Amino acid sequence: MGARDDAGFEAFVAARSADLMRTAVLLTRDRGHAEDLLQTALVKAYRRWRSIEREDPYPYVRRVLVTSAASWRRLRMTQEIVALPPHETEAPDSCEGVAERERMSAALATLPPRMRTVLILRYAEDLSEAVTAETLGCSVHTVKSQTVRGLARLRVALTAAPVDVLEGC
Repeated sequence: MGARDDAGFEAFVAARSADLMRTAVLLTRDRGHAEDLLQTALVKAYRRWRSIEREDPYPYVRRVLVTSAASWRRLRMTQEIVALPPHETEAPDSCEGVAERERMSAALATLPPRMRTVLILRYAEDLSEAVTAETLGCSVHTVKSQTVRGLARLRVALTAAPVDVLEGC
């Protein structure tokens, strides 16, 4: 790759890495794994940068992120998973905001991986049903049914789970 291509890639990473990182954290529920996932997706995108930079590269990189997360899930099912405390780089939220985010994260974790991915792409990434289906390589009907079922499960999980105020607030 030439210097001109590197500059385009660097500009893309600077502009969109925060959005991709948010999606990666939602997909993996672990900041360390999310950072690794994002790095993997960016390396794959860099290798194909000449062919994807002509268009908007964000959908391509997002799809790489989602498919890499799915393959990592299959791989991690046979490995020991160690969870580290989340790494916060933003300003601290109010106790209620943190508790609500934890509650939503726990409710999302109860969903099957594919259903959770559909909800993340539809609502956190704000994608249409058609774009979500294209990203996941499935039909629009599958996205619609997974969305309806996922939202129903989330409603049940969220009404059953009380809001706990974190200690020290």
